[in-house]
Amino acid sequence: MSGHKVGVFPASGGIGGSTVKHLLPRLPAHDLVFIARNAAKLESAKSAGADVRQADYDDNDSLKNAFQGIDTLFLISYASVEYEHRAERHRTAIDFALRSGVKYIFYGSLGFAGKEISQESVAHVMRAHLDTEKYLDNCTRTHPGFGYTIVREGLYSESYPLYTSSFDPKNPVDEICIPHDGSAPGVAWVKREELGEGTAELLSRFVKNPAGFKYRLKTVLLSGPKILTLQETVQILGKLAKKDVRIRQVSNEEFAKQPQNPPNFTYHGVDLSMLWTTAFEAFRRGEAAVVSPLLRELLGREPEDFETTIAASL
Repeated sequence: MSGHKVGVFPASGGIGGSTVKHLLPRLPAHDLVFIARNAAKLESAKSAGADVRQADYDDNDSLKNAFQGIDTLFLISYASVEYEHRAERHRTAIDFALRSGVKYIFYGSLGFAGKEISQESVAHVMRAHLDTEKYLDNCTRTHPGFGYTIVREGLYSESYPLYTSSFDPKNPVDEICIPHDGSAPGVAWVKREELGEGTAELLSRFVKNPAGFKYRLKTVLLSGPKILTLQETVQILGKLAKKDVRIRQVSNEEFAKQPQNPPNFTYHGVDLSMLWTTAFEAFRRGEAAVVSPLLRELLGREPEDFETTIAASL
């Protein structure tokens, strides 16, 4: 086990930070390499003995040497809902990793597309992920000996504002306007912290027994324990906000024009709110309504339910 270097990039965001936290007790710190745009956020990991490096998805010069000496890399997606630039940045990072000698990549994808075997999604936000999944598969043919595992990280419980018109339980409205009626199929919400913990456990198992790792060249899904419809989700949010809250189904156009849409729906000056409505069509098709037992097995306990996670955040 000693000497197998594991890298995480970017390592200071939500999933990255949780993965870092849970890797440190599982693997020797001197075998861990954490890479982030703002390396100062990883000071505690550095103090624990990990190698901390600075690199930015949008800076090729910083990526050239970021992955040197790493055997296995957990590559987390570029933080954006856009498509072309995001997919291109993923390919660039993968290419630099391969040139640096990385032999295995765990890729942090997203829990749309339904079951693990599916490679199709109507959700715009999933397009770059699917492209990246296919690119990694192609790399196994152009780089003999290279391997990967796709980790589709389920929809974070904490990301509910993206799907509830930026609902805020601390300043609640009584009506949530979305292009969906709230009915089934729903979402297998999952706590973000537990996604990082589960991913860290996957990485640890691979490092300790690469030959026996059963998810080589496969896609896995980490999901929450239960599917909630959007209506049930909103009922829980209303309960926590102590307010009666209802869903009003609106057109895609009306949803896209709402002033409370988050700033991260806009990239490079382009408003992607209309494209975001494809997520609701994905819900209607059941793309997020899949419960996988894997996270429970990795954690050794039942994953936390949506209400518990959100209540603790308020």
